[in-house]
Amino acid sequence: PSLFKSYGSAHLLNNFRCSIPATLRFCTFAVSEDDVSKPNSKTLEEATLANQKSIDFTKLDINLLPTVIIIGRPNVGKSALFNRLIRRREALVYNTPDDHVTRDIREGLAKLGDLRFRVLDSAGLETEATSGSILNRTAAMTANVLARTQFAIFLIDVRTGLHPLDQEVGKWLRKHAPGINPIVAMNKSESLHKDPNSFAEAATEALKLGFGEPIAISAETGLGMTALHESLRPMLENYMAKILDGKSSQDENLSQDNDSSKDDESKLPLQLAIVGRPNVGKSTLLNVLLQEDRVLVGPEAGLTRDSVRAQFQYQGRTVYLVDTAGWLQRGDRHKGPNSLSVMQSRKNLMRAHIVALVLDAEEIAKAWRSMTHAEVVIARQAVEEGRGLVVVVNKMDLLKGPRNSALYKRVKEAVPQEIQMVIPQITGIPVLFISAIDGRGRAAVMSQVIDAYEKWCLRLSTARLNRWLRKVASRHSWKDQGSQTKIKYFTQVKARPPTFVAFVSGNTKLSDTYVRFLTKSLKEDFDMGGIPIRIMQRSVPRMASGSSSKTGQSMGKTVERTPSDKRSSVV
Repeated sequence: PSLFKSYGSAHLLNNFRCSIPATLRFCTFAVSEDDVSKPNSKTLEEATLANQKSIDFTKLDINLLPTVIIIGRPNVGKSALFNRLIRRREALVYNTPDDHVTRDIREGLAKLGDLRFRVLDSAGLETEATSGSILNRTAAMTANVLARTQFAIFLIDVRTGLHPLDQEVGKWLRKHAPGINPIVAMNKSESLHKDPNSFAEAATEALKLGFGEPIAISAETGLGMTALHESLRPMLENYMAKILDGKSSQDENLSQDNDSSKDDESKLPLQLAIVGRPNVGKSTLLNVLLQEDRVLVGPEAGLTRDSVRAQFQYQGRTVYLVDTAGWLQRGDRHKGPNSLSVMQSRKNLMRAHIVALVLDAEEIAKAWRSMTHAEVVIARQAVEEGRGLVVVVNKMDLLKGPRNSALYKRVKEAVPQEIQMVIPQITGIPVLFISAIDGRGRAAVMSQVIDAYEKWCLRLSTARLNRWLRKVASRHSWKDQGSQTKIKYFTQVKARPPTFVAFVSGNTKLSDTYVRFLTKSLKEDFDMGGIPIRIMQRSVPRMASGSSSKTGQSMGKTVERTPSDKRSSVV
């Protein structure tokens, strides 16, 4: 073993002679004196560098991790591999030979053994797509993202063999990313592990792509993940070694800035979900907030199928942004990708902290109503789940001009009033009027979202609340002062959303009118408008009158003590 470590296995195999007699069953090898006196210095250097490059990816900052993109023609299992790497079912996986489920770029944190890296799921590439089509636009978007990635996994379907479109994708990859040497992965290779001949034939065919030896994997069953790990590890370690060497010179500056950055690190990440009906401009708004073309946009309704999750920084705060697929009407929910998209949108709505409901200004002007039934359902569900709500009226540019000046003004006045009527549970819901296609409104939307999030996370001390309660109680008019329910004390038990408990005496309960009065007073006095507030009641048991009278009688009695030899007894 020491010789193998010192000289390298490849070097020793060149001078290896083996003889195994039937009786002795031993193996001998010979190494020349020149080999012993002159060890393979190149192999030693590689072994030394390998030991130095052992990097713990689990302890690295996520912003420093390398990025790996999964590319290939449509329906080869890219989304299934993405889900396997991030260990969650986030990307939609559906068998649609005549259609393409994935249309946007999805990002996630891959966990492959001890490796950590950012992985991107891309749309299927078709190089012969007509100009202006959905496939042509997705290919252009993939090319833009590919320019900012370091590594790629070229996925092919081993069941169908090497498709002519695979070779076209290989040419496209050489053209748009000449500096990336992708790892060719033969997906759906469950049957190849049983037949070595089939594996050799498939590997020989995949070598025609010109990207080196392929590996056989199965994203569905998890086969071949060890081979993928071994292929990725040296490349990722070399990349991180260069990055960490460049960062080492900045350690002193970073250590000096640690104290000043503690306040920023204390800010919790914000989860923002963009929801609404199809074709209202949700994806356009996401691209404006991210300031890059991350998702596909266009005049076609229902372009977004996956709930695209992205991360960005805004004023020192980490924001996780989710663009959901359009919520369809009940008659439009067909089986297939559309039904999966609606289910995924509901799950992301439950995970969000703040929900941005996007409306179409042009449809509001035509229908003379602010919200359809589907939009009312979305808003009420967000409120019932305790999420902060921000309403964004998009496409206001279509109402500008001298002919639409009166209509523009009427829409801006009517929408907030109608929203308050439809959702009476919350007062002061912020309403923004923007035009995302012009790239405007980013600062206004993020300002309202952060303001709602800070209110959603607000905590008030018990002493402050009880001082407020004494002042508020004097403002409430009671028909019968004797029937007034007294609150012993008032406290906040949790935030996100703010939840309060009123401790009342006995078995009495606060009336609904009084609860609404307290809720309104909290929003007005502590500036908590636009977010749901929950008030619960707890009873404090009273002392029974009979027990108090008995206690009084016993207090009036005289207790006589008689002496005893052992102890004094009470009579």
